[in-house]
Amino acid sequence: MDHYDVIIRGGRVLDPETGFDAVADVAIKDGVIAAIGDVEGASARTIDADGLIVSPGFIDLHAHGQSLPADRMQAFDGVTTTLELEVGVLPVARWYDEQAALGRVLNYGASAGWVFARIATMTTQQAASSVAGMGEAMRDKRWVEEVATPAEVAEIVERVRVGLEQGGIGIAFPNAYAPGTGVKELSELCSLAARQGVPTYTHIAYMSNVDPRSSVDAYVRLIGLAGATGAHMHICHFNSTSLQDVERCAELVKTAQAQGLKVTVEAYPYGTGSTVVGAEFFADPAFCQRQGVGYDAIEMVAERRRLADRNELLERQQREPGALVLIHFLDVAVNQRHRDLLDISVMYPGGAIASDAMPWILSNGTAYTGDAWPLPDDAVSHPRSSATFTRFLREWVIDRKVVPLMEGVAKCTLIPAQILEASTPVLRKKGRLQVGCDADITVFDLETLRDRADFLNMNRPSQGVKHLLVHGEAVIADGALNREARPGRPVRREQTS
Repeated sequence: MDHYDVIIRGGRVLDPETGFDAVADVAIKDGVIAAIGDVEGASARTIDADGLIVSPGFIDLHAHGQSLPADRMQAFDGVTTTLELEVGVLPVARWYDEQAALGRVLNYGASAGWVFARIATMTTQQAASSVAGMGEAMRDKRWVEEVATPAEVAEIVERVRVGLEQGGIGIAFPNAYAPGTGVKELSELCSLAARQGVPTYTHIAYMSNVDPRSSVDAYVRLIGLAGATGAHMHICHFNSTSLQDVERCAELVKTAQAQGLKVTVEAYPYGTGSTVVGAEFFADPAFCQRQGVGYDAIEMVAERRRLADRNELLERQQREPGALVLIHFLDVAVNQRHRDLLDISVMYPGGAIASDAMPWILSNGTAYTGDAWPLPDDAVSHPRSSATFTRFLREWVIDRKVVPLMEGVAKCTLIPAQILEASTPVLRKKGRLQVGCDADITVFDLETLRDRADFLNMNRPSQGVKHLLVHGEAVIADGALNREARPGRPVRREQTS
């Protein structure tokens, strides 16, 4: 008789790649799925999944938290792999070493951080590899506003190339945070990505409903870079960067894809974004006109307070450029037109769901990376850091039924894996529920699955994820967190030299 580490018995097993959808058992041995079907044999642990969905673990392409509390909160959102791809890190090898030393709950990985290469090359600053670190580096705006010299471009490209050689999962391109960058530099980096066979992860250059330098302008430029260089251009947060032009942007992306260009998208199910107050696009004197909101749409996360006017914005940018803010760009609670716009990005065919999860901070503005569970009462972030995947499944799949269940699961699992797997082969064994794949598994209850975090209570974990396994080890068991679990492993590109 076979003996397994874990058998998940009697759940509704979903595999979005093969279309398998049936009540079955799933057996796990040595962190890998060993059998699916009517499994005979014994196991050290048995999970009763009667009435529950057994799914591949969710893969988040866009998560800035990258810490113990962030991992735990995302586990309750069904996530088993959490990746920092839009902003990235540098040096890449050091970051992976640091994560391994800390011990991670979820699988983790990062891209090579272009902005950090720019900061290191064009200024004297030593920027931490984080969203806040990028924000603090805006005190010296040369890297934000200026075209690099030919010698600087060569150095920036070399720093990024080394990051790829160290295992970076592609190139992070938060272009909107360095709008002064020359197209020559961008094209060199895209050509590097094409040669290395890795994606770029792009925060498009402009966020505006008004030409010139509109979101449509930025999408045309991004698609042009894909065509001119052959690079795979992955578009981050399709919803927030398209603003109210998402219909036209979706048409452009669809046409580019039909022509065979390597353009992919992701979105999160909220009409509110988050970034640092030092972001250059806030400082534009025409910000309100270009984005269609007032300065009161910008909310300081730690203080839970909206800005009064442009003068307060500029003062905050000078005093604390790395402070986290919310930006309320769509009013989906009351505006049907805005809800329709969000639908276009979230439901885009073949698009991934990704959270853009932000770090957790305390009311005094400091980052929280501690061991407390539940999180401290004053720990805040953005609800998407707690509830992106459960919110998507609850609203679009379960309640509104505008996305079929298998397609919804694919958006959370298979599609993000397929975006990465050509350059990062470990992803070929994730996002699927098949024999031989990694035992990263989410077991959830369709009836009770729901997001609980909102803009008043950001740190409430989602409910309905009954069990969550990472490489076969329980992170959540019977709805409760295993506080000792640290099964997360690195996800990195195979080194080429």
